[in-house]
Parts: sequence; structure tokens; C-alpha cells
Amino acid sequence: MTLRPDRAAQVASAEEHRLRCELAAVYRLVAHFRMTDLIFTHISVRLPGPEHHFLINPYGLLFEEITASNLVKIDLAGHPVEDTPHPVNPAGFVIHSAVHAARPDAHCVLHTHTRAGCAVAAQRDGLLPLNQISMEFYGRLGYHDYEGVALNLAEQQRLVTDLGDHPAMILRNHGLLTVGETPAQAFLRMYYLNQACEIQTAATAAGARLVVPHPDICELTARQLAGEDGSSDLQDDRAYDLAWAALLRLVERIAPDHKD
Repeated sequence: MTLRPDRAAQVASAEEHRLRCELAAVYRLVAHFRMTDLIFTHISVRLPGPEHHFLINPYGLLFEEITASNLVKIDLAGHPVEDTPHPVNPAGFVIHSAVHAARPDAHCVLHTHTRAGCAVAAQRDGLLPLNQISMEFYGRLGYHDYEGVALNLAEQQRLVTDLGDHPAMILRNHGLLTVGETPAQAFLRMYYLNQACEIQTAATAAGARLVVPHPDICELTARQLAGEDGSSDLQDDRAYDLAWAALLRLVERIAPDHKD
């Protein structure tokens, strides 16, 4: 069935509003869990439709200030497609537009400069499988070498090549990046990637010898956490949905204005 143009516009408008509220919730959660870098770093979400538009934070606002209505809608060239008093972070455009263009499944892209993430990004061996949390990313993590502040368009192809089809990437000497089919998925991946980095920095700082599980166990755990393992006796396919519902309840308590 083909929708009438007016009905199609209403559906698109409702879907954009839903995504604006969900993305604003992610910004508030990143702020709540102290994964911000003042006004820097960025989270974007692709809007449905052939225009390849996406939403990104208004450059200059703290994540605590971001609401559904002040998110900026831009095209793949980084140009606002609606009137806005806010500029767009140039580095945000370079990184996010590249990933959105290259990965149809990457509806949401999240980038951070957390202390733990930057610390692991400076370590030669990258993220180690030291804990069940870090094993979610075992064999599923890209690495991109540092090329300076992301202001050069030529870096885009190298960035998406290094990301490949992974759900997350460490930008060496820079920070962390996750993608997701939804803002919820991208946020939960970032939350646990950052947790894995915090665990690694704590474990290595202690100076004790580290226990690293066998690669087969690491791979099994990664499959279990991704819902890709059929050999285990039990399955848990509701974890992320339940966690996200709990996080939305948290946002309603701590930042009820995020939907404004």
C-alpha cells in the first residue's frame, strides 16, 4: 500500500520526532555517566528517507543542554537543511558522515573522548580480553591510526576501511567510536566499551600479572553476548531491551526536559 503524500509526511514527521527524543536521551545519558568532553565529541542518527539527512548535536552546547528540538539536521555534505542558530562541529561531520555513508546499518554513530578510552587508545596492544565486558568486542573492534584532528576529507575513506563491519572502533591516540542500528544499541555498546577500558586501565595500573582467557573462550563469550551462539544451554535475548528501558526511565527522572 502506498501512503498519500500528506500521510507519508505525517509518518516521517512522527518518526523524526521519535528519533530526536531518543537521540536527546542518549546525549543526556552520556552526560550522566560522565563520558563527555565539554562541547566536543558527537552523536548522530540517520533519518529515514532517500535524502540521507541525519541529526547531530548543536556545536557549542553542553550535552546536558541538548533537547529533541535543538538537534541540528544536516546532509552528508555537513550543511544544515533547516534554519538553526547553531553551527556544526566540522570534525563531527567528517567522522559521522563518512560512517553513515559507508554503513547502511550504522543508523547511529557515537564518539567519545573519555579518560579510560583515550588511555587504551594510547596503548600499543589496544583493548585486551581481560574481563567478560571487554570480550563483547573480541575480534569485533576496528583500529584507526591517528592523523590529527579530523578536519581532512581524505581521512574519511581510511576511517571507514578501518571500521569495516565492526560495531566499534578505537581511534588511536584519540578516543572511542560505536555504531548501532538504533541509538540505544550504539549507547549500550559505548557504555560497555568504555567500561572495558576502565577495567583495563585499573588492571594494568595495579602492576600484577594479568590472566587472559584462552582465545576460544573469548570468542565464545563474544558470540554469547552478541546473541550469535547456539551451543549454550540457555539464551538471553532480552538483556539489551530491558537495559534500555531502564535507562529511559532514568532519563525521565534526571532530565525530563530532553524531549522539549
